[in-house]
Amino acid sequence: MKLAFSTLGVPGLPLPDVLRLATAHGYHGVELRTHPEEPVHTGLGPAERADVAAQFKGAGVELLGLAGYAQVAAPGDDEPVLAEIRALVDLAHDLGAPYVRVFPGGDLDVQTPEEADATAARRLGTAAEHANDLGVRILLETHDSHRTAADAMRILGLVGHRQVGALWDVMHTWLGGEQPSETYAALSPHLGYVQVKDIASPDDTTPLPLGAGVLPLAECVEVLSRHGWDGWLCWEYEKRWYEEAAPLPDLLGPGHEHLSRLLNESA
Repeated sequence: MKLAFSTLGVPGLPLPDVLRLATAHGYHGVELRTHPEEPVHTGLGPAERADVAAQFKGAGVELLGLAGYAQVAAPGDDEPVLAEIRALVDLAHDLGAPYVRVFPGGDLDVQTPEEADATAARRLGTAAEHANDLGVRILLETHDSHRTAADAMRILGLVGHRQVGALWDVMHTWLGGEQPSETYAALSPHLGYVQVKDIASPDDTTPLPLGAGVLPLAECVEVLSRHGWDGWLCWEYEKRWYEEAAPLPDLLGPGHEHLSRLLNESA
């Protein structure tokens, strides 16, 4: 498995500094939080996009994916959501990123679960054609209204397109009561990559150094290794949402060591 980290942990940090952190601490890749407040977003022009791609190539670091914020199950018209996904897919293609992350974002106060599932599946099925043309894969993260693999599979089963897959966020499936073996069994045919993190408890999701909390990271890695999965583990440290959390740069070295140790122990 290859190791990456998300720029959610270093909000607003210039890309050259992000890439220096990756190379200094041995990470193979970076997931870019794609938002207007970040250096890389869908408003970049052609020259800026070419420069981003060149910086990754020059550093020898892979761009794992773009972490976008489109909410595919959200109530409302399809077109604004589809336009947001298309913009992310276009940017991913221009930068050479294989994946785009989207959220479920259903609102079960105004939708039935069946309506939310159908809305998400309809939009993802439509967006998949554009993604297929550009060689980009759209990944539905286990998150918010669909936090478990069982939830996500209700949508993915309706879509049935190879360009639409799953992103396993280990915190949300755990909070949803799934065991790692259950999550992997459900998502494995669709799995793009895995987001790892750690927290103190279900009631305190402030990000912690890897291995310092309660999430079953060793079990997740063991399940992946046992099944011969050789994709990406991406550390999503949610510094952007928790200002009191320790700075990520100081934790990247120990985090890499922790994941490497888990990989060795599960081999």
